[in-house]
Amino acid sequence: MTALQVIWFLLLGLLFVGYAVLDGFDLGVGFWHLGARGDDERRTMLNAVGPVWDGNEVWLLTAGGALFGAFPAVYASVFSGFYLALMLVLLVLMARAVSLEFRSQVESPRWRSAWDAIFSVSSAVAILLFGVALGNILRGVPLNASGDFTGSFWTLLNPYALMIGVLGLAMLAFHGALYVVIKGSGDLEGRARGWARAAGYAYLALFLVASLVTIVTQEHLLENYREVAVLWAIPVLVLVLIAGAIVLHRRGESGRAFLSSSLSIAAIWGLVGAGLFPRLVPALGAPELSLTAANASSGDPTLQVMLVIALFGIPLVIGYTGWVYWAFKGKVDISQESAHY
Repeated sequence: MTALQVIWFLLLGLLFVGYAVLDGFDLGVGFWHLGARGDDERRTMLNAVGPVWDGNEVWLLTAGGALFGAFPAVYASVFSGFYLALMLVLLVLMARAVSLEFRSQVESPRWRSAWDAIFSVSSAVAILLFGVALGNILRGVPLNASGDFTGSFWTLLNPYALMIGVLGLAMLAFHGALYVVIKGSGDLEGRARGWARAAGYAYLALFLVASLVTIVTQEHLLENYREVAVLWAIPVLVLVLIAGAIVLHRRGESGRAFLSSSLSIAAIWGLVGAGLFPRLVPALGAPELSLTAANASSGDPTLQVMLVIALFGIPLVIGYTGWVYWAFKGKVDISQESAHY
């Protein structure tokens, strides 16, 4: 394995971390959207994510492009094998976008309620689908000698993957509720505190259950941990960060709780990467057929050119993302002219 292949394995992980942390909270806000009472509270939640949600999704598009360029065999296998699931993801992401833009176009309570339901349901379904997809990657998928997926859509709906999907739902529900606490005020902020409290405990409990099930059933994910004992610090760090976010939230330190939640999501991706490396797509029941950073990558010239672009592009994305969040910091006030939704 070359240094460039390792670098791109890590960069791909960084892009997925960025997407999970940033788009994760606005998916979480969508999950809770129907829990808001009255049009003003729902408008507040929509305006909390309105200026940033489309920028957050840049990270997913960038990750998909990086996967296509750096590891084309993985892109081909995953996008063909998970075709129906990915089309469902695309459908619900489009539904979220349309609901955000269409909701306030007609002054009708029924019209708004319908788009509110679409926004909330599509957010929850998107989280579940992303989690189930990750669960299948962790478990391994049936591949042939050519690296082609040999299962079906129903193969993906296995108990382990569904468990990871539910864990992802709890994780981003917690993350989103903390964001509503930061951006909301009054009764909405109080309600969001209750959401975050319940989701935080669910997140912690489900992470412990998923960790135990993984240790018992997913032997291949423990190989690197047995060889490099220091890696066991990562799951401990995840537990500390989740528990820390819960404690900070209970103390009323919303910003720090949100930061701790963000770091816990990043640490979980570190946990995933450490278990998978150097595999990108483990082959179920046939480890020798797995797609790895070594056998599924583009040639070094391609990786070199992509790395130069990434060295300029990623700081640019981080820079303008930071500026947008700085520009829209503070509580949402829907009485202002800048409140669009």
